[in-house]
This record gives sequence, structure tokens and C-alpha cells, in this order.
Amino acid sequence: MKRGFYTIMAAQFFSSLADNALLIAAMSLLISMQSPAWMTPLLKLFFVLSYVLLAAFVGAFADSLPKGKVMFITNLIKVGGCALMFFHVHPLVAYGVVGFGAAAYSPAKYGILTELLPAEKLVAANGWIEGLTVTSIILGTVLGGLLVNPHISAALLNFDFPVLDFGINTPNEAALCVIISLYALAALFNLRIPDTGAKYARQQHNPVKLVADFAGCFSVLWKDKLGQISLAVTTLFWGAGATLQFIVLKWAEKSLHMQLDKAAALQGVTAVGIALGAVAAARFVPLKKSLSVMPMGVAMGLVVITMTMVTNVWVAYPLLILIGALAGFFVVPMNALLQHRGHVLMSAGHSIAVQNFNENLSVLTMLALYALMVSFNLNIHIVIILFGLFVSGTTYMVMRKHAANQLEFDSLALIGEHKH
Repeated sequence: MKRGFYTIMAAQFFSSLADNALLIAAMSLLISMQSPAWMTPLLKLFFVLSYVLLAAFVGAFADSLPKGKVMFITNLIKVGGCALMFFHVHPLVAYGVVGFGAAAYSPAKYGILTELLPAEKLVAANGWIEGLTVTSIILGTVLGGLLVNPHISAALLNFDFPVLDFGINTPNEAALCVIISLYALAALFNLRIPDTGAKYARQQHNPVKLVADFAGCFSVLWKDKLGQISLAVTTLFWGAGATLQFIVLKWAEKSLHMQLDKAAALQGVTAVGIALGAVAAARFVPLKKSLSVMPMGVAMGLVVITMTMVTNVWVAYPLLILIGALAGFFVVPMNALLQHRGHVLMSAGHSIAVQNFNENLSVLTMLALYALMVSFNLNIHIVIILFGLFVSGTTYMVMRKHAANQLEFDSLALIGEHKH
């Protein structure tokens, strides 16, 4: 890998670490405000709303400047969203601002990979990026759990700088200070990301033309025989993954009788499995074989259903690692294939924006449905069974669609094609 790739990895790691720690801190803040239980999944919903609403604009923004500069600017927006919680802005609104920054950050983060690396290295690059991102999710959720732990927050509040008084008086404010410092560290790495030299046509500024351009890219990717399959799979995965994050927390509370700080660490166990699966996919699945991993999605949904039979935390650990490993091995090759087809058919930033729009529309829909089920006090075991059947059934239907496409012509021959 080129040296700039490692700088991108470091910037992504610390930015994602802060995002996930902030989610747990925001959940703790909602609990301290005695907010209703259905409001907790809405945190993620507010976070991803910008991915859908801004999809037509963030791709053009990512392609209008060097990707490292875009990542620096959008990381500062995340800092601003985190800082809003200091001024008693509602956590949903503040975390929504962080999501605004993340939505603009994502096309640059993934788009730069297609600029920096050849197609044959995209699966390996995605494996490392996803593995590192998942590591940041593990550490971020664990760090968030530690920061909201009463003993840790008390220690942070007792720590004073000589002479200076920053006015940090509550456990949540102490946690936010640590999280903001992580965003600052990510910003320093953003400044070190090299300019790849990739230049695109002058980007539109007219909102109507931007929306029309986005609609054209959306249509191109969904009509492409490889693009539609990889896009369908990643759209399903990210919606399911965001929902599973909250399902695990609720399952840990109801079935394993764990508090939020302990459940956050348990959630990180799933991320360990995703990291293992992602690295395995990067090592063993070439881009040409990326579509062969789809049966893993069917298996993952069925394994999730077995969560309903587990009440012992020591059985929960290996089960969650297995679920994560299947998910990581399943999504990394499909993500790389989608990036490759997007790069071939259009610009890097625009293809990632289309991908983000679809994936986060799925997140919004599935989280809204989950919040609705929570508001009706539906038993968590029923929720898990419905979730697992949906993931397995939808993946199977995508596999059937791919088989039908192959009867028309061999779409696999398009893998590795040069940019049009």
C-alpha cells in the first residue's frame, strides 16, 4: 500500500473512535434526562438522516477539493456537533449535527481509495479500513462505556489543570472533553493526507442540477448488473448492522441483565468478529470472487436467531463473535465491488454518495421500525427472530436476482474493467 493509505487509516480510526464513544455518551445523557426508551434508537436515526438528505450534494463537494481537505473540514463539523452538548442542546439535535459532518466525510474517506489504489487492491484496502473501523467501534463503545461509568467520570472531574479552570462540572461534560480531543487528533491526521492529484470536471453549484446529476448516477448504478447486486447487499447490511447495534444493547439488558456500560463492551465483542471476518475476506477473497460470499449473509441471519436461546454471558461472547465474523466476511468484498463499479461508471465521490444514500435510507427505515416495535413493548426475542428472518430472506432474494442476471450474460466478466 502507498504511504498515504496509512494516514487515511489513522484519520478514519480516531474519527470513528470519537463517533462511537459519543453515541454511548449521548445515550447516557438521554437516560439522565429520563427520556423515553424509544428515543434511544432515534440517536442513530438523527445521525444518518444527513446521509439521505445531503446525498445529492456531498459527492460534488468531495470531488471539488482534495479529499484530505474535505475530511479536515467535515471533521471540524463533528467537533461542533459534539460541543453543542456542552450548551445543553438536545442530544438528538447535537448528534444530528455530528451526522451532518459524517455524511460529508464519507464520500471523501472511501472515494480517495479508488484514487490512490488500483482495482485489484480495493478488497484488501477495504478489509483494512473496515477492520480498523470495527476496531474503532470496539474501542469507541468500550471507551464510551468507561466514560459514563461513575467511578471513571468522578476521576476525570477530580483532575484539574494548574491555574486554568475549564468549567467542567458534570460527568457528561468530562466525557465530552475526552471525545473532542479524539476529533482533534483525527483532524491532525486529515491535514497529513496527500493530494492524489485526481481532478474532476468543475462541479455544479445549482441545487436543481446537482439533484438531477445525483438521480442520473443513482439510475446508472442500479441498472448495472454488478452495481445493483453489490448495492442491494451493502444497503441491507448497513441497515441491519445499525439496528443490530441497538438490539444487542436491549438483549443484553433483558436477557443478560447488564447495565449500559457493560452492555456497550458486549456490543464491542460483535465488532471483534467483524474485524476478523473483514481481515479474512481481505486475505482470501479476490475482487473476481466477491459475489461468492453472499451465502454468508443468509447464514448470519439464521445465527442471529439463536440469540433468543442464550442467557449466559460466556455463551454470548462466542455467538456474537461468530455473527460479526459472518457479517465482516460478507460485506467487505461486496463493498469493494461496489466501489470498483462506481469508479468505472462515474466519479469516486458521486458513487460513494449514491451508496451512502441507499445504505442510510435503509438504516433510517429499519431503525424507525425498531423504535416503533420498542414503543409497542414488543418482546426482544420476537424482534430478534423477525430481524434474523428478514436478513436471511432478503439476502436469498438478492442471490436469486444475481442468478437471473447471469442467465442473460456473464456480468462477472465486467469485474476489473477500466474506467469508462
